[in-house]
Amino acid sequence: MIVRDALSRGEWLLTSEGGLPSDEARREATLLLSEVLERNRAWLLAHHDERLPPAACRQFEAWIARRAAGEPVAHILGKRAFWTLELKVTPDTLIPRPETELLVEAALEKGPQGEARVLDLGTGTGAIACALAKERAQWQVMAVEASDSARHVAEDNVQALGLADRVEVRASDWFGAIELRPAFDLIVSNPPYIEAEDPHLRQGDVRFEPRSALVAGVDGLEDIRHIMGQAPRYLKAGGWLILEHGWNQRAAVRALFDHSVWDAVETRKDYAGHDRITLGQLKRPMS
Repeated sequence: MIVRDALSRGEWLLTSEGGLPSDEARREATLLLSEVLERNRAWLLAHHDERLPPAACRQFEAWIARRAAGEPVAHILGKRAFWTLELKVTPDTLIPRPETELLVEAALEKGPQGEARVLDLGTGTGAIACALAKERAQWQVMAVEASDSARHVAEDNVQALGLADRVEVRASDWFGAIELRPAFDLIVSNPPYIEAEDPHLRQGDVRFEPRSALVAGVDGLEDIRHIMGQAPRYLKAGGWLILEHGWNQRAAVRALFDHSVWDAVETRKDYAGHDRITLGQLKRPMS
């Protein structure tokens, strides 16, 4: 089989059996074949009539079959691009998504330019913690995770990116294993925020992701409430809390930012125009 025919067949299978739109199917087939051959898209276009080795054909067909069955590309490849990084990903973690880069942007904007202590709650793959540490050499980031298996993935990413001197990965159920002092300049989190009965849990990539990283009680706000209740005790006066949340949770999350405690509360939209993060600045620390 030549490159052109492999791509056409892959696209057809992802469309007919996987239910993907044709443009998405073509893009994913190209990505998977690029990874199999360890060649970029430009090479595939320039060598469209080149014959594939039998082993490459078998691997490509196996990956296409897995994707057509719904398995996320990130799980098939075992990695995902996020910010400027390439991160290890497994079924034990949430797959990093482009929307979360908005949280990274806000943290870099609001955090100190010099030294800072940063807390990443529910770090998963370590995506947020690693992105922040990569951009700010003077920041010390504590990345906490309750899941042992997810925490090991975060540790692997920290080591692979050479960030072990700036990122500490710690076992903790939210604030459970964190000392009150010294306080943090910045607390960030992409917590679970999906409602327990949300029908989207039975669709797309989330079917393959850990439910504990997605669902937060009946209304999806259980974990955000917990974070909001505890964060003022761990932040410095003037420190920032930045939370990712669901597109329809703006009003509910903003209501949790008590204006006697928080200042400069704002909500920002993601690249698709959906409300995605809310942030606020602590007026004064709480005991």
